[in-house]
Amino acid sequence: MRKVMVTTMLTLDGVMQAPGGPEEDPSDGFTFGGWTAPFVDEEGLDVKAAEVSGPIDLLLGRRTYEIFSGYWPNDAESPIGKPFADATKYVVSRSRPSLNWGPAILVEDAAEGVAALKAEDGPELQVHGSGNLAQTLIRNGLVDEYHLWVFPVVLGQGRRLFADGTIPATLRLVDSKVSRTGVFMGTYEPAGDVVTGSF
Repeated sequence: MRKVMVTTMLTLDGVMQAPGGPEEDPSDGFTFGGWTAPFVDEEGLDVKAAEVSGPIDLLLGRRTYEIFSGYWPNDAESPIGKPFADATKYVVSRSRPSLNWGPAILVEDAAEGVAALKAEDGPELQVHGSGNLAQTLIRNGLVDEYHLWVFPVVLGQGRRLFADGTIPATLRLVDSKVSRTGVFMGTYEPAGDVVTGSF
């Protein structure tokens, strides 16, 4: 059985939209694209390279696939670019995108398609960005691990990983690091239902 790992960059208020640059995703008037740039350092890049170093396949939404396919082929021999180039890209979309960055396979139904992929033998399935896809996987209990990088910035607007309608759940922190620029890199596993109480 394959593991599904969601990895994303978040602000302190949970925004995940357009971390990489101003042109990445300006939808809904978002003007803070590239908000991670001041905090990216060699330490963080080393952690990301280690995260993708094992045998992996990519599980991407259409928009993230298009962003990645426009960037990573230009950096295909780097410690991050090479694993991405070698990975099979499973692109979850109801439309028929051009899958010109291969190897790539279209998955038309997120819940059923990813459940079937999980049941197979093979490398870890990594979800990078892909907010709508991640939310579908979370709602259907298909995520085995989260790698959440929380940056010391607050934006007050933008798409969030855990958006309204997210099913309440508890997570268990299993590993963490903090970069010199203040980025908290936490690895979490699902840990069941929310338990309430009083102190």
